[in-house]
Amino acid sequence: MLPVLSAASQGEIRIGDVVERVADSLALTAEERAQLLPSGRQTLFANRVHWAKTYLNKAGLVEITRRGHFTITDRGKIALQSNPGRIDNAFLTRFEEFRDFVKGARQEDEEAPPVALSSIELRSQTPDEIMREAHREIDASLRRDLLDRVRSAPPEFFERLLVNLLLGMGFGGSVADAGRALGRSGDDGVDGVIDQDALGLDRVYIQAKRYAEGNNVGSGAIRDFFGSLDRHKATKGLFVTTSRFSASAIETAQFLSKRIVLIDGDQLTKLMIRYNVGCRVEEALDRRRLLRVIGLRSSSRTAIV
Repeated sequence: MLPVLSAASQGEIRIGDVVERVADSLALTAEERAQLLPSGRQTLFANRVHWAKTYLNKAGLVEITRRGHFTITDRGKIALQSNPGRIDNAFLTRFEEFRDFVKGARQEDEEAPPVALSSIELRSQTPDEIMREAHREIDASLRRDLLDRVRSAPPEFFERLLVNLLLGMGFGGSVADAGRALGRSGDDGVDGVIDQDALGLDRVYIQAKRYAEGNNVGSGAIRDFFGSLDRHKATKGLFVTTSRFSASAIETAQFLSKRIVLIDGDQLTKLMIRYNVGCRVEEALDRRRLLRVIGLRSSSRTAIV
């Protein structure tokens, strides 16, 4: 926040110029400047500069002059003249406007428990980063629960799960067709073949092992599966396990002449979440941003673009 406030000390400045100026002052590398948020729509550094400007504005240290531009206020000049070592959330809590902003944000959410200002002061991440980190934690917990359920369920459950997942990913034609194609192997897993497309122009052979954690798939199982593909004159295969693949198994699959895709337990649960198999969306939190509002001179109406 201090570099952003200093950049506005000479008068009105454009936020895009501040991003470049502060990046230069911090001697950021090209890789650091280009690092994107998970959404891919904005760089991580630009996102932090924008949030710094927002917090400085809420504290009354800068004011918005026009779209994409801001300048320092008299309060901001006094803050700079005090030669602060850094400006962060703890520094901004000395201003009543910022404290009201933090309290107001909490009061708008009636279900949220009260949060002390001290917890806001200690935050080093932007709200975007906090939200994404919380999402990653929730997602990781869900993946663990899904994997535990799959490992403890009967073999038939694993079979139905794979059928639904492969259909959700665009394989096969119908649930009935996919079920007949996969069939049962009777060895606590599913072995079979499924159409790669609805017309059955190509097929994918599948090997699936419902193993407990720590019982990793070795290179021998990969070579055996390769032999099965060769006997069926198949060119591609999918090996799914609820455990992991050993390093030698991964290396073996990479150097064989047939394409074998390996899906371990972690990747399996990620695909289940992505295609809503075994789980569903409980609540969606929308992140919105302000759009530009333009007054039309020929009419009293406004258009949002």
